[in-house]
Amino acid sequence: MIATIPLYPGRRSALKRLALCGFALLVAAPGSALPASAGQDGRDLVLFDGFEGTDFAPGGGLYYKDNHEQEAGSYAFESEIVRSGKQAIELSVRSQCKKQNGLCSERAEVWEKPEVLVLYGEPVWYALSMRMATPIPTEPHRYVMAQWKREIIPGAHGDYSPLLALRLVDGRLVATVDTDTGTFQPTGTAERPTACRPGEAPAGTPDEFGQFRTLVAAAPGEHAPAQIGFPGCSPDLVITPRGGTLPALDSGWIDFVFQVKPGPGGDGRIDIVANGQWIVTVEGKIGHEGDGLGEHMYFKFGPYRAGQDGIWKLWYDDFRRGPACTDVASAELCATLGAGVKSALTP
Repeated sequence: MIATIPLYPGRRSALKRLALCGFALLVAAPGSALPASAGQDGRDLVLFDGFEGTDFAPGGGLYYKDNHEQEAGSYAFESEIVRSGKQAIELSVRSQCKKQNGLCSERAEVWEKPEVLVLYGEPVWYALSMRMATPIPTEPHRYVMAQWKREIIPGAHGDYSPLLALRLVDGRLVATVDTDTGTFQPTGTAERPTACRPGEAPAGTPDEFGQFRTLVAAAPGEHAPAQIGFPGCSPDLVITPRGGTLPALDSGWIDFVFQVKPGPGGDGRIDIVANGQWIVTVEGKIGHEGDGLGEHMYFKFGPYRAGQDGIWKLWYDDFRRGPACTDVASAELCATLGAGVKSALTP
């Protein structure tokens, strides 16, 4: 029997090289503070952390957040499993939740600092290498390895999910995009008898806030989208496959490049590259515009799961962020991404 993995288990109801070589430096006007308050924007900053020291690099804009959920986690700058240079960062979570349900989480996440955040809706490029310890978990559960979110104002109604996330589903790597402005259409109708129309994103059922998740890329696997929690479609999120395939999580290091531009009004765009292969472009109503949301986007990475037994461990290396593709990737790759990338939303 194939288990259907719930999209929001229990949550809706619960209301190194280049570290100091200019590429890594935070760019700010002399005497001015880094952007941290309303209206300020860190998009033009170029950030890099190869995790080569005993703490996060001054030019990386990263920190390990200290809160209750992170008490289940730990981090270490280590030299045994490394993508490049002499070190990488190891992030792991252990069992902490007394009851294994969706209301308790275990995290070991590295966050962007508030003073480097980008205004929501601005395009920005990221690169990051990731490796997961084996054996790879395969049980139906909530596992997230990286996520981009919109700031949430304290006291806001609802629990907004990431606009983009890397997840572990069915033992394989998937990428999901969330929206609260798109439309959901079920399959099993005359218009969509068995599957989504070409270009439409497979979608999960909306929650009470109108938010739903879409599946935009997945490593090869035996289960169809409907069998892993995506029984419908969204015509407001257009997927353009670019020929690449997300790799298996037990294949070693995976080198990611992302362009991320939220656009709940319809002008959003996400590009995903893995191991030099352009995987997918996603366009349309990406992200959220509900009540209680702030004006910045933030990124965090590391293991995040609902309460579970055992230890879950990942390694990360070579974090980069910048306003241009060439700030995070080779000129050759960026030329490929810049060739023939007419929007699927433009006639």
